[in-house]
Amino acid sequence: MKRLIFLIPHLGSGGAERVVANLSYGFRDFENYIVIFENIVKYKVNGKIVVLNIPASQSLIKKLINLPIRYYKLKRVKQKIKPYATISLLEPMNFYNAITKVNKEKILLSFHSNYTKTFEEDPFFGDGIKRKILYFAYRIVFKILYNEADLIIAISKDVALDLIKNFGIDSKKIKVIYNPYPIEEINRLSEEGLDEFETIFKHPVIITAGRLTKQKGQWYLLRIFRKLKEKHKDLRLVILGEGELKEYLVELSEKLGLKTFVWDRDNISEDFDVSFLGFHKNPFKFMARAKLFIFPSLWEGFPNVLVEAMACGVPVVSSDCRSGPREILAPDTDFSYQTEKPEFAEYGVLMPVFEVKFKSADEPLEEKELMWVEVINKMLEDESLRGIYSERAKQRADDFGLEKIVEEWIEVLR
Repeated sequence: MKRLIFLIPHLGSGGAERVVANLSYGFRDFENYIVIFENIVKYKVNGKIVVLNIPASQSLIKKLINLPIRYYKLKRVKQKIKPYATISLLEPMNFYNAITKVNKEKILLSFHSNYTKTFEEDPFFGDGIKRKILYFAYRIVFKILYNEADLIIAISKDVALDLIKNFGIDSKKIKVIYNPYPIEEINRLSEEGLDEFETIFKHPVIITAGRLTKQKGQWYLLRIFRKLKEKHKDLRLVILGEGELKEYLVELSEKLGLKTFVWDRDNISEDFDVSFLGFHKNPFKFMARAKLFIFPSLWEGFPNVLVEAMACGVPVVSSDCRSGPREILAPDTDFSYQTEKPEFAEYGVLMPVFEVKFKSADEPLEEKELMWVEVINKMLEDESLRGIYSERAKQRADDFGLEKIVEEWIEVLR
């Protein structure tokens, strides 16, 4: 049996981490090893987990110290396992995968972000000169080192174009393979009971899911929701996920006059307007009971939660951000186009993307926010339209089924 290594920083609550878990169950004919730098495991995987215990650090000095240690430990693991191929996801795992090739091992680097957009907006890269230096360094590494890999996997057409156009990746090295989803398993999990959270869904609910981080733009949804409450007084908002913006988002919700539940602070009841439920291994049981899935993200690579919500049969209203939503909801359109007005696409509704700008509770709603209010109102009030999009959503989600996507992976591994 051929041995396969999946290389990822950890198995915490993220999209790429969920992709590794899904793929590990798809590659049944391989002996799978999941190598992680940090001992965080929130997903079950089909394979042996190897923990290198070299967590990430914000300190530049610590990063420099970690580099040779990570190289040495990973090289030893590869020499011991003797993998047929190593698939890495996210930075810096792609970097370490590229520099630790052993024997005839195939090196596959998987890219999950539009890096140009990430460099423009992600606070991780700092400001001014630091951002420019890092961007320049990444471009050098990508062009020189990553072009030596056997294959580059981009999770969307837009990510592939960004790698070719802005980072000098050879187009012949790139293959677009969308993320895989265990549709039958999602459907089974969506039927699980809600236990104490049942009380929330006595009311109509709109839901979103994702890390509480700048990229996801949840503060816009909170402001939109307050406006929706003027017309739909019984409406509830559920937010799934954890992250560094938790305090800001909770404070904003409360300053907006919304009664707010927080998973590690309050006792649940049906009286809350907004419920921050934190991370759940099974988010599908919540999604399946919602009226709408709302996705206000500011930038993406390929949004897993969008497809997962669709697999649950939930109509979706999503920002037309870079990248992924248009490829999912309007696959026959130009993936590089971004709408400036509501677009009732084939498989869901695409909306204008918000500015990457934090907002306060007392600032008036801007034009784009009011567009979102109008469209969500329409979707809430039109049961027939929701029914149409619910059926189309399930149909489209099947295109990303685990077995279908794994076949594409196996084809490139041959």
